[in-house]
Amino acid sequence: MRGYFTHLASMTLAVMVATPSAMASDLPPLEKKDRYRVGFSQMESNNPWRIAETKSFQDTAEGCNWDLISTDAAGSAAKQVADVDSMIAQGIDVLFLPPREEKPLIPAVMKAKAAGIPTFLVDRSVDPNVAQAGRDYVAFLGSDFVDQGRRVAEWTLENFDGEKGIIVELEGTTGSSPANDRKKGFDDVMAEHDHMEIVASQSGDFARDLGRQVMETLLQAHPDVNIVYAHNDEMAIGAIQALELAGRKPGEDVLVVSIDGTRDALQAIIDGKMGVTVESSPFFGPLACDVMNRYANGEEIETWVKVEDRIFTAENAADHIDEAY
Repeated sequence: MRGYFTHLASMTLAVMVATPSAMASDLPPLEKKDRYRVGFSQMESNNPWRIAETKSFQDTAEGCNWDLISTDAAGSAAKQVADVDSMIAQGIDVLFLPPREEKPLIPAVMKAKAAGIPTFLVDRSVDPNVAQAGRDYVAFLGSDFVDQGRRVAEWTLENFDGEKGIIVELEGTTGSSPANDRKKGFDDVMAEHDHMEIVASQSGDFARDLGRQVMETLLQAHPDVNIVYAHNDEMAIGAIQALELAGRKPGEDVLVVSIDGTRDALQAIIDGKMGVTVESSPFFGPLACDVMNRYANGEEIETWVKVEDRIFTAENAADHIDEAY
């Protein structure tokens, strides 16, 4: 458990130093109670990141005096909306929601608000043009995804030693805030450099096997690719598998860069097959407990409780792999 609590310390410290933006107001209050019925609507459980996030909420429940109701939408936005409907019917006091997609989950946010249930979005957000933090839900707890993409791009520019970068981008779930923002952060930086060209960009849905399949297809169309940017580590690992099957040498003739900070990614960095991964921690349980308790105490909550992310490279991957998930 040492590594788990190391992650908690890192995430909590980042929140403590985050600069508040507009403060939440005109939202359902949360009565101060000895125990709370807490809803956590997970979007899917098909990768280590999601499994670690769910476990973080489960591990936090008893210590935070939660009666936790946890669901798994199995990758379906429609089921996730239905899961929230069910939680509302069960009388939850508060809702923590990682929305699968930005727009389809807005009805769930609005239904919770109409039912008088304070809602916190976790690790993903919804379309700010329709639903807003501080008005329709209390706060977004999570990273700056645009900055994650930007940091990967900047590291790539500093460490790519070829004359021209031929880039393939493996995007996350279409319509999700991490995919939208990680693409924007990376693409905007690369657009400023003539020797870098993104020749293909396609969704691998944040999944390892689909990332492998997409990479296999893109390799046929772009055999000269020498940089692969994946929006998460699962797709990056899948891409490495596809590259190796095609006779390429990740880490030698193609640079693979990614986001999340999983154990497999850190091992790939140690093995010389991946260049960098920017952290995106899944350990939101203790943070959710802290923010919920502050809200119940009547404190003002930042509309974006920002988590600061570390960066893992060959220089420090071995130092952190024991705490990775």
